[in-house]
Amino acid sequence: MDVAIRFVEALDADAGADPDLLAERLAHAAAAALPVDGVGLSLHGEAGRRTPLAASSEGAATAERLQFTAGSGPCLLAAESGLPVFANEEILGRRWPVFHDLLVTHTLLRSVLALSLSGRLQAVGGMDLYFADPDGVTAVDVYEARCVARLVSDHLDVAADWSVWTPTELPAWSETPDAQRRGRLWMAVGMLMLALEAPTPDALAVLRGYAYAAGRTADEVALDLIERRLQPDQLREDAGSDR
Repeated sequence: MDVAIRFVEALDADAGADPDLLAERLAHAAAAALPVDGVGLSLHGEAGRRTPLAASSEGAATAERLQFTAGSGPCLLAAESGLPVFANEEILGRRWPVFHDLLVTHTLLRSVLALSLSGRLQAVGGMDLYFADPDGVTAVDVYEARCVARLVSDHLDVAADWSVWTPTELPAWSETPDAQRRGRLWMAVGMLMLALEAPTPDALAVLRGYAYAAGRTADEVALDLIERRLQPDQLREDAGSDR
């Protein structure tokens, strides 16, 4: 069966869902159409402001949070370059050792194919395909993967009101639970900026470093800061002990 037909059938099977869950439906349809173990969709802004939209599985959602915690990885590179990035486990370990360490420690996923979305979402949106097989990325048909990425882009494009899409006014489909969680992270970064009297990149680096050392994701640590279970001074002390 043609990959486009598989995608449309999977999407239509969930046609009665809440329209605001479009990104989640698209992630699940992409996972059903391709031989993958997980799919993640995301948006990318300036200064590394990656916002997850939805994932087809908890493993894929965790992989995105781990890559954001590491601060580098194939999905971030694909968003910057606009080109597909193939990363089997050997490449992940050699090129992105921190992300690889987190991935194998916390998930069953071992390889990644990262794609940029197309059209008006080129260099703005990303689709990440995850595989449990260390070389699973080499078995997927890149033409089919890019076809699905275009279908995802088309559906998001049609559902977006581009006349009001600004940094402060985004499409309704972008207000997903995953996106809201990442929004709270940037609130925590703001708290650290004030406490440390540091610019955004430095405050984010402190948050990421603390999370990595604690074996947690940056999103989890950020939530603890927001809900006052963790104080900025605790991260300040940790950053100072590293110098």
